Amino acid sequence: MHPSAAIRGHRSHRLAGKTILVGISGSIAAVESVRVIRELVRHGAEVRAVMSPEAARIVTPEAVEFATGHRPVLQLSGAVEHVSLLGPGEGRVDLYLIAPCTANTLSKIAHGIDDTSVTSCASVALGGGVPLLLAPAMHQHMHGNPAIRANLETLRSWGVRIIEPTAAEGEEKLATPEEIAAAVVRALAAGPWVGRSVIVIGGASREPIDRVRAVTNESSGATAVALAREAFYDGAEVELWLGGHTVVVPPFLTVTSWSTVTDLVRLIDQRRDRLARAAAVIVPAALSDFTIDAAPGKIASRGRSGLTLRLRPATKVLPKLRSAAPPPALVVGFKLLAGGASKSLLAASRKLLEEAGLDAVVANDVSAMGSTDAEVTLVRRSDERRIRGTKTAVATELLRSLAELLPSVPARPGPSGSPRRAPGPRVAPRRR
Repeated sequence: MHPSAAIRGHRSHRLAGKTILVGISGSIAAVESVRVIRELVRHGAEVRAVMSPEAARIVTPEAVEFATGHRPVLQLSGAVEHVSLLGPGEGRVDLYLIAPCTANTLSKIAHGIDDTSVTSCASVALGGGVPLLLAPAMHQHMHGNPAIRANLETLRSWGVRIIEPTAAEGEEKLATPEEIAAAVVRALAAGPWVGRSVIVIGGASREPIDRVRAVTNESSGATAVALAREAFYDGAEVELWLGGHTVVVPPFLTVTSWSTVTDLVRLIDQRRDRLARAAAVIVPAALSDFTIDAAPGKIASRGRSGLTLRLRPATKVLPKLRSAAPPPALVVGFKLLAGGASKSLLAASRKLLEEAGLDAVVANDVSAMGSTDAEVTLVRRSDERRIRGTKTAVATELLRSLAELLPSVPARPGPSGSPRRAPGPRVAPRRR
């Protein structure tokens, strides 16, 4: 068994049954191509590769063969590799990714110049309707060249998707393997969430007692991040509004931070236009039921025998979200009980469903906190559905079940603040 088979599907099976052709052009970032390929394999893909002569000077064909399990195409031969891989008929790849893509290569593609195996494959892909993704890497001054900017816009106008580089150290650096793989998964997404706007609100609220202490809830933010990530993979335009959390957020998600319930209410008021256009607002946030007027500075502890806090009810967020996101938008709440009987939890979820005018409630127990697994019940107006597994698997199944409630109309455009790479990922968490 080739070593590439040992890691296939370790991240997800989103690309299972798909064949991705990776073009490697002559940027120094070609040294990252093996990592990019391996990340695609971890999502289940079969990967083939084609290299320009300049790329072969930077990364060896043997390294690329190790990553893919196949000899890369170094130059076109009588086997007409560009046609056999990207032309019609059996063996056609599902997507062509060029990573890294130099300024020279993208300019040649924009002007129809085919003088390497990489650009010839691009020509066939464009002519035959194979999805084409470019992940540029170059010096910042090259990226700012008006000719390069014009060529990028030309390619976008043809439907070519650009995975934006990261500006750092005077370079436009190649996006990370995680970002590039996410762009590929997203580009091949098909289903009811494609093009729809989804807002996920997660994490824990933090109500300050003074400048250094706070009343908060236990929440890792894992469920919210999993829902946002899987919705992104499903092709949705995703915003993640995130409070306190401990999990790592994927760099391709657009993130807006909040801290207190008041912060979140203010955010709802500021983003009412986006909420009104959302297809779904999903709220696994651990929100405080009580808040407090924070004392200035730090409350002295020396000489105190105790401290009494006077809490007052915090604003209920779900009714405000329902008002800001009226039907046909789906608003989905989460209900948590600590060790309560399942019948009590379901009854409380039904009550929340009616009181807040929600479309669904996800009922779960406190045992899910801090765990990689979850067991929940999706309570809809028409039925109840038990879902268990890893939080990623639960998020995937929740989205599939919620999609059944979507109106059968074309997806509405995402908000103006959606990730600028549509449908590719952002280069870093975007915090407002």
